[in-house]
Amino acid sequence: MFSLVVIWLHILAAVTWIGGMIFLSLVLVPVLKGDGMFAQRIVLFRAIAHRFRIVVWGSVAVLLGTGSLLLGQWNMTLGEVANWPRIFFVKLSLVLILLLVTLLHDWVIGPRVVRIMTISVESRSKFDEALVHSSSWLPRLSLVLAIGLLLAAASLARS
Repeated sequence: MFSLVVIWLHILAAVTWIGGMIFLSLVLVPVLKGDGMFAQRIVLFRAIAHRFRIVVWGSVAVLLGTGSLLLGQWNMTLGEVANWPRIFFVKLSLVLILLLVTLLHDWVIGPRVVRIMTISVESRSKFDEALVHSSSWLPRLSLVLAIGLLLAAASLARS
């Protein structure tokens, strides 16, 4: 029973995080940008994104905790890389990359872009402008990584 609850919590946290990314990317942003009024709705988007960030990091905590418990149930440790199934190595690598991208987005690049947006366009450096224009690719990269992670998880469950 304990194992079932741990697996369920792990899947629930993953679904919450990835489902939220899909919703933001494929539903919310296109609707908010749809009529050209995104600049006026940026406050709403930032409030939603900030709230989602709390959900994301809560999900990450659950995923790390339950993942550690599941790792122990498989009699694997982080120090025994040579004994891991190849797909587990792929999954763990995707987890680490996704966490790094999410950290960069939430705590480094995102806040910097918010600060840049308060500066007049004429006062921004070329780097600032490039950062603003390219920053929307980080959430897209996160979504691609998360979908790959789901595929690796499904493959691992079947092995």
